[in-house]
Amino acid sequence: MEREALEMRIWDREKLRDGAKASGEYVLAFLKWVLASLLVGGIGGLLGTLFHSGIGWATAFRQEHGYIIWFLPAAGLVTLLLYRLCKVSFGAGTNLIIQSVTTNEHIPILLAPLIAAGTLLSHLFGASVGREGAALQLGGSVGHNFGELLRFDEDDVRVLSMCGMAACFSAMFGTPLAAAVFVLEVICVGRIHYGAFLPCVLASYMASAVNSWIGGGTLQYDLKGGIPQASLETVLQVGILAALCAGVAILLCMVIHGAGHWAEKLLKNPYLRIACGGGLMAVLVNIFGLWDYAGAGAHMIDRAVNGEADSWAFLVKLALTALCVGAGFRGGEIVPTLFIGATFGCAIGPLLGLSPGFAAGVGMVAVFCGVVNCPIATLFLAAEMFSTSNLGLFAVAIAVSFVLSGYFGLYSSQVIIFSKIKRRVRQNPEKEQE
Repeated sequence: MEREALEMRIWDREKLRDGAKASGEYVLAFLKWVLASLLVGGIGGLLGTLFHSGIGWATAFRQEHGYIIWFLPAAGLVTLLLYRLCKVSFGAGTNLIIQSVTTNEHIPILLAPLIAAGTLLSHLFGASVGREGAALQLGGSVGHNFGELLRFDEDDVRVLSMCGMAACFSAMFGTPLAAAVFVLEVICVGRIHYGAFLPCVLASYMASAVNSWIGGGTLQYDLKGGIPQASLETVLQVGILAALCAGVAILLCMVIHGAGHWAEKLLKNPYLRIACGGGLMAVLVNIFGLWDYAGAGAHMIDRAVNGEADSWAFLVKLALTALCVGAGFRGGEIVPTLFIGATFGCAIGPLLGLSPGFAAGVGMVAVFCGVVNCPIATLFLAAEMFSTSNLGLFAVAIAVSFVLSGYFGLYSSQVIIFSKIKRRVRQNPEKEQE
């Protein structure tokens, strides 16, 4: 009995020692990620805020000097030459950043300044592109290379890359919670990397704090007419609008991807391709007076949520964005996606009995979810964009669009783990689109 009691005491001491050691390791890991994510978040927040200010300056300058859109072909050529001189593949973009998180593929450090310069040139001279591609690439490149500099292991480098993506996205859009969840959700739809949850949230909110300290902007809108009370009628109206938005999302993905493939087949020389694309954009804008469609077009989103949008505005923006992205101009598709969703919802919503301002908000989140396949992040985006906790109708729109948009998406390297309806593994959504 005495021997058994002694063995029990020894076992208890060993268990206590092992527990203390494990607790100590967790505390050290916690402190490591707090410091690393706050540092990456601060750097990403500073870069993202400064870059956002640069985009604002470029947009204002172009609007005051409309003639410079004629130099858009030259801006495209300069962008392509910069990539070639720095020996960075012109195809390196958001898909590379997403792919690096799953494969640990190296991200060139020069990708950060190149995407910043290319996107600024696109906005300055009037290409119909967004800015989130720059945010994800800039942040992902900084986080990835920072992790390699600190000699973190492969898994930790991936997490730091995600931290950088969340930080820059947060700083440029002013939506920290949506930014953090978007990065966690966009890599593999159906599986969230919970180990990156704390670092991404800390980095995102640190970037948001830097953005507020410097005086950066936020992506917030007042929906004219407000958000209606949920009822059977409004749920049906929102559901129908969301189903139509899913169709718009599919069309957008098909046209964006198709434009790139078609342009490469028609004009195999990338210099000729980007110059011709820029020239065609300049001609269309000047002939048809499409000045509101040059650049990201954030002011058109403001008009839509205030209940003002032309019925054909979403189609024009879709076509011009496909033209510029297909030709090779740097930027992104998310702000154009919000533009397309807002103007579509504003135009179609009243036909279904919804107020145009609220319908514009529904259109924004429904089309966004349809092209990125991130329903939870989209729900948080709605909460932060519209400063509301009344999310029931937006949740309906997001859910309907998520399911009905199928396996289409803007990012070909994104992996959809589970079927959206049946419990069946989907490893290659790119083939589903083709």
